[in-house]
Amino acid sequence: MSHYSVADHRKVFAIALPMIISNIAAPMLGLVDTAIIGHLPDAIYLSAVALGAMAINFIYLLAVFLRMSTTGVVAQSYGAQDVPAQQRHFVHGLLFALALGLLCLLMQPLLLWALWQLVSGDQALQTLTNSYISIRLWGAPAALTNLVVLGVLLGRQQSKSAMSLVILANLVNVMLDVILIIGLGMNVAGAAWASVTAEWVTAIAGVVIVTRSLQMKLGQWPRARWQECKQLFSLNQDILIRSIVLQLCMAMMTAYASYYGQVTVAANAVLMQFLMLISLGLDGIAYATEALLGQAKGQNRRDRLRHWFWLTLFWSAIFALIYSLLFYFFGLNIIGLITNIPEVIESAGLYLPWLIALPLLAHWSYFFDGVYIGLSHSKAMRDSMLMAAAFGFLPAWWLTQAWQNHGLWFALSVFMVSRGLAQAWLIKKRGMLQLE
Repeated sequence: MSHYSVADHRKVFAIALPMIISNIAAPMLGLVDTAIIGHLPDAIYLSAVALGAMAINFIYLLAVFLRMSTTGVVAQSYGAQDVPAQQRHFVHGLLFALALGLLCLLMQPLLLWALWQLVSGDQALQTLTNSYISIRLWGAPAALTNLVVLGVLLGRQQSKSAMSLVILANLVNVMLDVILIIGLGMNVAGAAWASVTAEWVTAIAGVVIVTRSLQMKLGQWPRARWQECKQLFSLNQDILIRSIVLQLCMAMMTAYASYYGQVTVAANAVLMQFLMLISLGLDGIAYATEALLGQAKGQNRRDRLRHWFWLTLFWSAIFALIYSLLFYFFGLNIIGLITNIPEVIESAGLYLPWLIALPLLAHWSYFFDGVYIGLSHSKAMRDSMLMAAAFGFLPAWWLTQAWQNHGLWFALSVFMVSRGLAQAWLIKKRGMLQLE
């Protein structure tokens, strides 16, 4: 690290830290919703909001390709100092976000049908949950626009602006939760309208910030280019396939744990919070990797590409080591903070060693995702995920079913290592760090 200056390290953290703070602030939104709804007299309201939010979040989680693809192409245009290209990428992203948002609204009956095929609930719970989802879907165009705005801001290394938008969303949501749920007694509908309003306020503020930053005047926005739209569609398609495969592997962790009893399901749910903690820090470094490598590619600077590659990999490894040490020394304390049920604490403690090892095994896949997004190599990103699932997760799970829940955690660990190995192999094989 001797040939890296203090300014280089600062540049990584100027992008990473605001995004880590944003990642911590985002779950607070759900916590406030849950806390306010959880104080209403009937538990059915909390169940309806939890179920509805799970369904909506799953849709938005799959749509994260909008953020990823936008970051990559904008970072490269930013490196090339091509402002008109950045403006076009923003417009193309907005078109995709609005089209997908409208599609979500139109597909509402199908989404509700699919939910109740997967989840059981009595008529009263179904009615309340359907009401929550129906209202929340009016925020879909805004929520997806926010992903595009975040992509542009990250690509342009304006992560402080991105953080301010996350904080704005939280503030609007909390204030409206108090007014609508407690003040006006709107229970489930109040929680949904609070979130929808927060999404639209944030989207409008985000579009204003980006248009000012890109010096786009009203009525003088660039026209969409069909060829660039097709390229963005291809990028989005590859990243969507990658996200679906990832979600299916994670869903298997929960689904198969149910065969080993309720205590095991609860223990895994507690330990999954450790994965969320890991992603807070490692995602921040991955965001910095995306922005800095994309900029270097746009500048056509192979030396800078390798420079940022090794520096961000160094910080990814440091964060992983810190997490492993944190879980080793304080893992049982963290479990105790999440639950106070003795049998769940005992069960979670049995599987804690997997979580101690996981940051060191998984950080490669977070880091390489950042590399792939920054360089817009979405096909390789998709291929590495398919390889890891087919030749890592599934065989590991199949061969260790006798280990029960230990087998599931082993399969997840193998999956993470397989992703890192497949990604590293494809980077080398396809010469991604070689520029013309």
